[in-house]
This record gives sequence, C-alpha cells and structure tokens, in this order.
Amino acid sequence: MNTEQQGNQLSSVKNALRILQSFSMDEPEKRISDIAKSLQLNKSTVSRTMSTMASEGFVIKDPETQKYRLGLAILSLSGIINTNMDIYQESMPVLNKLVETCGETAHISVLENHEVIYLQKVECNHPVRFLTHVGKRNPAYCTSSGKVLLAFSDEGITEAIIANGLQPYTEETITDPDELRTHLKQVREMGHSYSFEELSEGVISIGTPIFDYTGKIVAALSVVGPKQRIHSGKIQSILHHTLRASSEVSSRLGYRK
Repeated sequence: MNTEQQGNQLSSVKNALRILQSFSMDEPEKRISDIAKSLQLNKSTVSRTMSTMASEGFVIKDPETQKYRLGLAILSLSGIINTNMDIYQESMPVLNKLVETCGETAHISVLENHEVIYLQKVECNHPVRFLTHVGKRNPAYCTSSGKVLLAFSDEGITEAIIANGLQPYTEETITDPDELRTHLKQVREMGHSYSFEELSEGVISIGTPIFDYTGKIVAALSVVGPKQRIHSGKIQSILHHTLRASSEVSSRLGYRK
C-alpha cells in the first residue's frame, strides 16, 4: 500500500468517527444531507461511509424516512466500556443510594474537551426535565459538576475556556473571567460547588469531586433539582449526603487522604 492509499484510508476512518460522534440524544436520527452539511463533507463521501458502517451494524437506515440512527454494534461496545470502567462499577450503588436518600436526580460526569459529559444518571421518583442525559455535554463553567472539575484541574483548562468566551445562559451565569477565577478558587477551598440557576432557570445543583488512587480528580458527582425542592432549608442536608457519596466512590477507587 502506497502513502496516498494509506492517507485515504485514514481520512475515511476519521470521517466515519466524526459521523458517529455527530449523533446525540438531541439528534438521534439524521439524513445523509444533514450529516454532509453539518460536517462539511461531500454527500457522496457520507453516503459511502454510511453504507459501509451499515453493513457492519454501526448504523441503521429507516427505509421510510431515509434517516440513519446508531446501530446495535454501538450498544455492544458501550456495554463493554461501562462494564470495564471502574468509576461506573464503583459509583452505581452509591448513586442509587444517594438518590433514594435525597430524593433528587444524581449524575456522574467527567471533563472532556472543556465540557462536562455525563456518564451516569439516576433519576428520582419525581423527575423534572433538565438539560442532562447520559452522553450529554454541557458547558463546564456554569454547572456545579463542571466547576468542581475545573477547580481541581490544571488552570490552563480554565484559561482555554475563558479565551473561548463565557456565554451567558441565564442572568446568573458567570461571564466575567476574573469573577470565574475567584469563584473556582473558592470552590477548591470549600471542596464542593453550587450552580444556582446558572445554566437553566429554576434549576439548582450541587457538585463534589471524585478522586482516584493518585489523588487526581477523575469525575464529579452532582445532585440536581428544581429550586422549589432544593431550598435553603434542604441544601445543607443534600450537600452532606453528596459529599459522603463522592468520598465513598473515591475510596472505592483507592483514594486515601
């Protein structure tokens, strides 16, 4: 195989990965033209790539709508990942117990490409529609989980986010760089973070860090609910249980203070 052929193969693999990553909970189905437009690829290129992935079970085409969705091969791979991820295995029983105790929805999330991505979500008995689901990405600087992840991570990540601009999502979103830097310093000192309607109006969340055996932050645990339920008389109790839960997960991952 010559250099040109190798380059073409690598380009095809990259296109396939970009296409797979373009699917989300918000856009679970897409047409060839939609994918081509959003990724700035030729329709013929997308069509060939989708046909190949369909033959391997990575995508499925609906004959009526002509739209593609992710196939069972993806589900199989995700199952392998979830089964082998220590944090998934160790946090699930703790997360279930926390939701039962607090009566609010809880998440495990990590920082990826300057955003928060949710790995796990356990809903409470009276869920309210929030801007979260497994695999969902949210801005780090205005979520409780994101802020605690930033506070305990390299400052360069925060600076990169600031350089990209702090978009206001509500009137409570921190958009001043110096204010955010000061706030994250306070979060690190406190060991937890809050988001009071900073991403979505009427929504409050509490975030706490999860550390691994090296003492490095690897994830965040957060509890989220409507401000009608997470009020001043209840927030300290939820914080107490959330801190205990994240401490237990950290211990399960080998962390020792």
